[in-house]
Amino acid sequence: MGVRELFELNGQVALITGGSRGLGLQIAEALGEMGARIAISARKAPELEDAKAHLARRGIEVLTVVNDLARADQVPALVEAVVSHYGAVDILVNNAGTSWGAPAEHHPIDAWNKVMTLNATSVFLLSQALANRCFIPRRSGNVIVIASTAALHVSPQMQSAAYYASKAAALHLTRSLAVEWGPYGIRVNAICPGFFPSKLTSTFLEKFEAAMIERTPLGRLGGDTDLMGAAVYLASAASRHVTGQHIVVDGGASIA
Repeated sequence: MGVRELFELNGQVALITGGSRGLGLQIAEALGEMGARIAISARKAPELEDAKAHLARRGIEVLTVVNDLARADQVPALVEAVVSHYGAVDILVNNAGTSWGAPAEHHPIDAWNKVMTLNATSVFLLSQALANRCFIPRRSGNVIVIASTAALHVSPQMQSAAYYASKAAALHLTRSLAVEWGPYGIRVNAICPGFFPSKLTSTFLEKFEAAMIERTPLGRLGGDTDLMGAAVYLASAASRHVTGQHIVVDGGASIA
């Protein structure tokens, strides 16, 4: 197999949660451009329709599913919708996430539960559901967890204990699933993005964008294509001997 072929995803089905905008849409576009058939899920139908139109203009086949992964009872319906449409799923990208900013001593328990449920519990439940439905029976599968550099270190400027804890949990879950599911031919890896302009980071960046750029060795925040290469690498046969690992995409901010 040639090097270019290693990165091709022709015929494979990729499900990207939180795929209607931001990093999820960027990943959906990247995998679709490499030949994957795409399914994206999100809570808001209008945003999904906009994303579908965006991908269709690029010649990418896409299924949209309205689904709220903060509710555990909606996981089976998402799996059923995608498998019924495409027949199987080869690649799962767990991207849906949320945050909540508050000092730890005042962090509401409801907010804690919301963040932990979406950022960590739903990653486990959806990965588990697709492992049982598709990956284990076929003895192959690929799970990518979108964690965060917040899983690796804490910034004094960002007060969000639940977000830090949830992303660290998701990263260690990545390692645990990689060990348990490796014998089934299932690979599980993570991407840890730094700061990318998005709805999730907008409030923080309003105050600290200049400071974040200044402390980043490459002198910039993440852009509209900066996650594409890492996603394609982990989704493709180019990384077929890689599991339980994480790739940091942050312009070097986490080592400065």
